[in-house]
Amino acid sequence: MTILVFFLWSLLKVAVVTVVMLLGIAYTVLLERKLVGRIQNRWGPSRVGPFGLLQPLVDGAKSFLKEDIIPTGVYRPLYLLAPILALGCALISIAVVPFGEPNVGPGGIHFFQISDINIGLLVILGVTSIGVYGIALAGWSSNNKYSLLGSLRSSAQLISYELALGLSLVGVVLQTGSLNLRVIVEKQAEKGIVTWNIFGGLQFVAFFIYLMAAFAETNRSPFDLPEAESELTGGYHTEYSSMKFAMFFMAEYGNMITVGCVATLMFLGGWTSPMGDLMPPPQNILVHAFFPIFWFVAKVFCFLFLYVWVRGTLPRFRYDQLMNFGWRYLMPLAMLNILGTSLWLAYH
Repeated sequence: MTILVFFLWSLLKVAVVTVVMLLGIAYTVLLERKLVGRIQNRWGPSRVGPFGLLQPLVDGAKSFLKEDIIPTGVYRPLYLLAPILALGCALISIAVVPFGEPNVGPGGIHFFQISDINIGLLVILGVTSIGVYGIALAGWSSNNKYSLLGSLRSSAQLISYELALGLSLVGVVLQTGSLNLRVIVEKQAEKGIVTWNIFGGLQFVAFFIYLMAAFAETNRSPFDLPEAESELTGGYHTEYSSMKFAMFFMAEYGNMITVGCVATLMFLGGWTSPMGDLMPPPQNILVHAFFPIFWFVAKVFCFLFLYVWVRGTLPRFRYDQLMNFGWRYLMPLAMLNILGTSLWLAYH
């Protein structure tokens, strides 16, 4: 009976988190359109629903109803698999993210995390790394030179910046002594913002490296070279239409949310408040349970806001500048950060 309850509870959590994630993706798109509109001195979506809040629903319906065109020269199995792989990896990686305090129910059931495993950080890095295969397969199977160039750029970009991104997190792991995301957050919870890794852990250099690598990993401006409309007419998804194009679009924003969650957990204290244990917990049980989720969502929102702000401000890099920045600056800086963290820990 306990196994059945655990299985049903896990299915319920997967369903709820998937729905919330998809809604988050839809409204992250709306957030970007509204903020970029303000940056460019225009309104953005404002006609569908109050303040344009129903625009994502209309965009989703439009994607479903558009004509689905498949060019004759494509390699059909991989052409169809690529968007599924890209979106699937973006959704799977959220499974190990803890959204709030680990309130354990009957039978050891965690309320605010689908799966609490000891190597949660490695799972996220591994799954997000596989997601690039969706882009690579899309470009190759499309039988289009522009698409192929975009997928090759994405592969080279992944190799260059995945190393820096992974190395930027090593300092936090060294300080914490664990790859468990829940443990990493609990280590930062004692005195609030003072003990967050970005400040108290002296990992602000690692946070900068992670931030730059995350922009490149998610193919976002100013590192959106795999798409690069000005030279590749859309890049790896040039030959995709209807929902297949929408799946690539959703995967990009899903990856943005995932890297925002990882940044929040690793550097910004996760679900803990800036006051930490100095602020007494709310007396109401429901408020006490969902207050940490508020802080978690607020920190991820700030990260997404930064994403949009950078897109509306900075121009796209040239490809040689992209590779030069990754290998000549971020990689050595990440290794120096690991060396400095190791020396600091050995000294103390």
